[in-house]
Amino acid sequence: MAARYFSPFQRGDIPRDRSHYAPRLPSYSSAVREKIHLQSSGRTWLEPMSGFSSHTRRIRLRSLSPIPRFRFSRRRGFCRCLAVLAGLCAIVILLTLLGTEESHWTPQFRDSTLVFGRENLQRIWKWEIESGHYPSNGKIPDQIGFTSAILNPALPPAKAHTLISPFTPPPGPVTTVTRGVGPRRVYLENKKESVDIAYPPRPIPGSIADLDIILEQCNFSEGKYVRDCLEFLRATASLDSGRSVRRGSLDGWRYIFTEEGRPEEERPRSTQSAPTVPEGSYPTGRQNSNAGLTKKRNTRWELPLELPLPAQQSLLSSRSIGCNPANLRLFHMFWAGPFNEKPYVALLSFLFTQNLGLHLEPGQEPDACRPQMWLWINPGPAAAIPNPSALTDMYDALKTNPWAAPFLHPRFKDVIKFKLWNTTEQLDNNLELRDEWRNMETLFNSGGVTVSVPADEPAASSSASSSRVGDMVHRLGSKSEATYDRLSVILSDMARFIITHRYGGIYLDADTVFLRDWEELWGWKGAFAYRWSYHDDYNTAVLHLNKGSALGSFLFRTALKNGLDFHPVAVSKYLREAHLENLLLRVPDALFDPAWLNTEGYQVERPPYPFFTGFADFFDTPEVHSAAPQATGFEGFFRGSFSYHFHNFWWKPFDPARNWPDLGPKFAGGERAARAAANPHADPDDWTDNISDDKRDLDWATVLKRTFEGYIRGERPNMYGEWLRW
Repeated sequence: MAARYFSPFQRGDIPRDRSHYAPRLPSYSSAVREKIHLQSSGRTWLEPMSGFSSHTRRIRLRSLSPIPRFRFSRRRGFCRCLAVLAGLCAIVILLTLLGTEESHWTPQFRDSTLVFGRENLQRIWKWEIESGHYPSNGKIPDQIGFTSAILNPALPPAKAHTLISPFTPPPGPVTTVTRGVGPRRVYLENKKESVDIAYPPRPIPGSIADLDIILEQCNFSEGKYVRDCLEFLRATASLDSGRSVRRGSLDGWRYIFTEEGRPEEERPRSTQSAPTVPEGSYPTGRQNSNAGLTKKRNTRWELPLELPLPAQQSLLSSRSIGCNPANLRLFHMFWAGPFNEKPYVALLSFLFTQNLGLHLEPGQEPDACRPQMWLWINPGPAAAIPNPSALTDMYDALKTNPWAAPFLHPRFKDVIKFKLWNTTEQLDNNLELRDEWRNMETLFNSGGVTVSVPADEPAASSSASSSRVGDMVHRLGSKSEATYDRLSVILSDMARFIITHRYGGIYLDADTVFLRDWEELWGWKGAFAYRWSYHDDYNTAVLHLNKGSALGSFLFRTALKNGLDFHPVAVSKYLREAHLENLLLRVPDALFDPAWLNTEGYQVERPPYPFFTGFADFFDTPEVHSAAPQATGFEGFFRGSFSYHFHNFWWKPFDPARNWPDLGPKFAGGERAARAAANPHADPDDWTDNISDDKRDLDWATVLKRTFEGYIRGERPNMYGEWLRW
């Protein structure tokens, strides 16, 4: 995508007064120089320069000329030179004032968000490591300043330890790696030992995805392609069973492991607090224990966090760990507005892909911990206070809603649970916020954009701005692109952190479709989100936090001091400035958002399949590609990814021609009501489904919805060849 710049004078716009131009003919070193001069009229600071980005896209750039090409014989050129010198002096002064925690003045756009000193940051790191939440070989940042080894029960013993790395300048080294004392890892390939190879095998119970290896194979910053990443993911998981092409040994691609046995030398877990850096001993040489950290201005350092003792880690094989209230596998989603086909399809995809034991006889338990989906319902507008009967009202509404009622069936009661969201109750049960959140000017802040909710709003307002605010406050759900419910989105930015910190588990945005079993991700005990396209920021559309973790406490206290802003970019800034990014692993977006880079114009020369140039392609597949959805089906949709995020589009139906739940005789009542709502002028006793009434080329969204519905109707098995038993 070429960036275009315009010079002050376009061709044909040369001033009439040419007396200041030199009378001699110009001379050029090359034709390229002549073209540059003619296009810019010699009056631009920007020089065109062709080059290549790190991701093989040709880009037309204009670099900022360090010395403007002014004609010094004229007053105008002299004034411009003075302006340049003044600007350079201003920059020098700014650089002098910025960058230290002792600065009393920092421009707003450069203000730090950091409110935790080094001792607190060390305690957070140490607590997370000793709790088994750091199964990664990622380095501990030098700025944390550890000077002694930390035992890591989530890593196996290394054959050779490199515990101390030198730090320059003196006075000494700091520790940047942990010492593994956990179970040994056995890496394997998930093969299906059965003649029924038309469907892939379920992941091995207790197996774990090594996200370090996935990052090596899929890191966009290292020039890795989403297409290659998806092949790597599906090959090791045998998702191409019966359809794979011989590629040779996959030993170098193995990212799935199981934990076996105990380490040869089991070491006791330390329960002492993290080591602190003595005054003046931090390697920067400055006489300050927080030297090198830039504190948020006009804010005191936070007091030491009150943390429980790290949880004792079991060194037995993870296969032997059963399901109990302490380690439930909880998926969370948040929904505001009337229940419609968007959460309906999300829940269907959950039933179609996860190991829920629905293929077993009722009452029979699967051999792996059964996941649950908790769908949090905000029954009114984001700013509304639930009434005393809100829970009863919520279930009454779900029972009469044809899109929601099927999930209240007794067969799904152990795997899908509806939860009432109450903002006040949730904040009051958050230890980090409950004593201070009521003092905030607003709870609705995202990316620095705040929305204030009037305490007493008049029924009618003559002010246009007040009317817009009132409309936003009372809006419930997004019915079109023009009526986007921004307030509920801002609330969900906060809700996902509150839910996962209080209950544990993985949060997903409701505009997500599951594409495979997440067993291997549950085995990774560390916290994670995924990358924001090509940026070095997080997207928390998928977020895993451990229940009651030190990382969660840090995020809430930091957000509290920064306007309760939980926008993903703000969270990225919190973690970056505190040197805690490795504790929330930023996994490649190929795992959860495989189309994002293509929609931003990246990797279009080698895209994954299908190739989307915009997220709308999911709902309105371009005609030139419209044969693919029916020809390849669910199995051809970003095979290898764990999920697909279609980025809002709440107003676009999945199946315009059949915009109702089509789940068979068991749910005929709901289907009848939805059909009547979709076709109010049709005679219910004369409904027939003619192929001529359907769209000729089905879109990807339609194919996925109808695939999931076929599983519930009993017309096909799920993606692993298992039939639903009622």
